[in-house]
Amino acid sequence: MKILVTGANGFVGQYLCAELLRQGQSVHVAVRSAHPPIDNIEMVVVGAIDGKTKWAEALCDVDVVIHLAARVHVMKDDATDPLAEFLKVNMQGTANLARQAAANGVKRLVYVSSIKVNGEQTTETRPFIESDKPNPQDAYAISKWQAEQALQRIAHETGLEVVIVRSPLVYGPGVKGNFIRLLAAVGKGTPLPLACVRNKRSLIYLGNLVDALIVCASHSAAAGKTYLVCDGEDISSSELARRMGIALGKPARLFPVPIGLLRGLSKLLGKFESAERVVGSLCVNGDFIQRDLGWKPSFTLQQGLQATADWYRVQHHSSGIFS
Repeated sequence: MKILVTGANGFVGQYLCAELLRQGQSVHVAVRSAHPPIDNIEMVVVGAIDGKTKWAEALCDVDVVIHLAARVHVMKDDATDPLAEFLKVNMQGTANLARQAAANGVKRLVYVSSIKVNGEQTTETRPFIESDKPNPQDAYAISKWQAEQALQRIAHETGLEVVIVRSPLVYGPGVKGNFIRLLAAVGKGTPLPLACVRNKRSLIYLGNLVDALIVCASHSAAAGKTYLVCDGEDISSSELARRMGIALGKPARLFPVPIGLLRGLSKLLGKFESAERVVGSLCVNGDFIQRDLGWKPSFTLQQGLQATADWYRVQHHSSGIFS
């Protein structure tokens, strides 16, 4: 089976390519510029991804596409029309790839979407499931949902097998964003006002996500399905900081601030969205993929945190934090 990976130079893409090669798969990558994620891997430069990208060379003799490339969500988007920019890459670019894949005889396309298609928050006791009505609330999530809908139409019209995987926050070696900022704060011993936070959030370790994507690329029962994936252990932001401290060997320094006060201060500072990611809940029920495909996370949450902390320690050893 020959697999084309798009977005191969990204956080997930590099790990995915390495794992596919380790398993002996034939891997082909499409990248925007000539920087292969791994030495001696078959590569095609496709340039910018939108509704006009030419994919024919990259799709030659390909059986399965795992589509990671996307315009990703950022906290501060300075685009004049963010939705238009997200749609150009995430919806139009994905639909264009899918149509060309079908025309070139590709059997299956695995699309990495986002749990943000389901919505921004859950309660601690009612996690998102696959059958929930989609509720995308920002430009990124809307573009991902529209891409999913476009893929379903193309699958119906062409017979291309489409598998959609919605993931929550992905962490692991190379992680960026709020996760690495929290890890860095714990590593530096920065006092954090999280002791009162009792929310629940689902995460997925990079190795678990990659394993799920590989199963979705090959399992016959996955065709036409949408799956939610996670590590299987929900965790509060306060407990996450404590577990990070254990992994780093530097106990987290947490102090109590009432949740209402945290929310109020974040509004005053224009950081409400960021604060909600810390104090709000977002839980995912990953049972369906386990029942349907027999997939289970290979790594526990603590194993994933330890691998991430070990990487962070190596990256920042020269700073003196871990000397």
